[in-house]
Amino acid sequence: MNNSFDKYQKRRLRSSYFSVIISIALVLFLVGLLGLIVLKTNSITKHFKEKVAITIFLNDNAKSSDVEILQAELKKAEYTKAVHYISKKEAAKKYSEDIGEDFVEFLGDNPLKNAIDISLKSEFVTPEKMEEIEKSLLIRSIIAEVSYDKPLIELLTKNINRISFWMLLFSGVFTLIAVVLINSSIRLSVYSKRFTIKTMQMVGATKGFIRIPFIWKSVQLGIVGALVAIAGLIAFILYLNKMIPEIELLNNYKILATLFGTVIGLGILITWISTFFATQRFLNLRTDELYY
Repeated sequence: MNNSFDKYQKRRLRSSYFSVIISIALVLFLVGLLGLIVLKTNSITKHFKEKVAITIFLNDNAKSSDVEILQAELKKAEYTKAVHYISKKEAAKKYSEDIGEDFVEFLGDNPLKNAIDISLKSEFVTPEKMEEIEKSLLIRSIIAEVSYDKPLIELLTKNINRISFWMLLFSGVFTLIAVVLINSSIRLSVYSKRFTIKTMQMVGATKGFIRIPFIWKSVQLGIVGALVAIAGLIAFILYLNKMIPEIELLNNYKILATLFGTVIGLGILITWISTFFATQRFLNLRTDELYY
C-alpha cells in the first residue's frame, strides 16, 4: 500500500515539475523571441544609419597636399567609418553615364568639384551631431560646401526614436507578464509542498534551511526551462533564416549569445525570486491557515 502511494506521489511530483518546466519554457521562448526582434532591430537600424554619408566639396584651388592632409585627418576622426575621395573627372564620368550623354563636351567645361564622401558611425547620425560635424568642416579654407540630406536624417532619427520607445515599452510589459506567469507556476509548485514546509518548521528547521532546497530545485527547473526555450529559439531561427535568408539571423553570434545568456539569466532570476517569496509566505502562515 505504502509502495503504491509512494509511486503515486513520485508521478504527481514529476508531473508538477514537468508542468513548471513547460510553463517556464513557453514564457521564456516568447521573451526570447521579443528579445531577438529588439536586438535585430538595433542591428538593422545601425546598418541603415551607417549608409548615411556627408559629402565635402573642395575648392578648385585646393592643393593636393592639403587634400591628402584633410583625408588623413578625416580617417582619424571619431565619427568616421570610411572616407572615399571622388575626383571631378570621376564624378563627371558617372553623371554622364546616368544621364546618357557627355555633358562636359556639351558645356565645354567640367563644372563639378572634387569631393570626399564620409560614411559616419551610427551613433553620430543625428541632426544635432551632423550639424556639429558640418560646422567643424566648414571652417577649413579648402572646403567649399558640406552636403547631406537633412530632412532624411531628421525623419530617420524621429522614426527610430518612436520605434525604440514602443519596443522598450512593449518589452517591459511583456517581461512583467512573463514574471507573473512563471511566478504563478512556481507558487503552485511550492503550494503543493506547504505541509512539508510547515512540518520541517515544526521540528525546528530554520527558515533558511527549509528555503534552500526549494530555491535550488526551482532554479534547476528554471535552467531546464530556459534550455528548452533556447532549443525552440534555435529551431525557429534556423527555419526563419532558411525561409528569409536576407535578414541574416545567423551572421551575428554576439547577438545570439547575448540573447541565449539573457534567457538563461531570466530563468534563474525569476525562479529564484518567486520561490523565495512563495516559501516565505508559507513559512509565515499558521498551521490552520494551510488549508485555505
